[in-house]
Amino acid sequence: MHTPPHPPVTHLLYLHGFRSSPQSAKALLVAERVRLQHPGVAWCCPQLPPSPREAANLMRRLTDDWPADRMAVIGSSLGGFYARWLSLQRCCLAALLNPAPFPQRDLAKYIGEHPVWQNPDEHIFFRAEFVDELATLASDITRLVPGRPATPDRLFALISEKDEVLDWREMMTFCAGGSIHRLPEGDHAISDFDRHIDRLLRFLRLAG
Repeated sequence: MHTPPHPPVTHLLYLHGFRSSPQSAKALLVAERVRLQHPGVAWCCPQLPPSPREAANLMRRLTDDWPADRMAVIGSSLGGFYARWLSLQRCCLAALLNPAPFPQRDLAKYIGEHPVWQNPDEHIFFRAEFVDELATLASDITRLVPGRPATPDRLFALISEKDEVLDWREMMTFCAGGSIHRLPEGDHAISDFDRHIDRLLRFLRLAG
């Protein structure tokens, strides 16, 4: 059975990673391309709160009135985990950039205060209860995936095989079924993201 092409995306949400911000290099690059080439697309890249529960509530509030068939979410690292969660909630397109498959496990050792990468004068405090909040979101993903499996036209992923933070094999499993692009020389930050952004934007099918 032929699946009709997804309509052009008119609303785009970008979710940054742990200890990151809307000033991350990838977020700024996507924002600039959207501004220059797709000025009619609604762009949103919020500063996410440290609490996963509050972050999830913020994502819901920001996109509640967005049309699900014309919205997409991009997420990097922890933001990729959030993006997968939101895409399953809203049945929208998702683009994951080295997504964190098990943040409830990996961030348990980061309880405490941390500077923000883009501004060391700013700090976040990751509390112990946030691990349980991540586990709740992970349970949502596990529950929803069987009924809404990833397909190449619905989920896009860039995965760095030399990611120094996350296990690329776990990321592959997390994105199974989607359009996965393995980067043999890529690092966690995808430092050469400018080489891959065109592929990402083609997947998103942004409105003109």
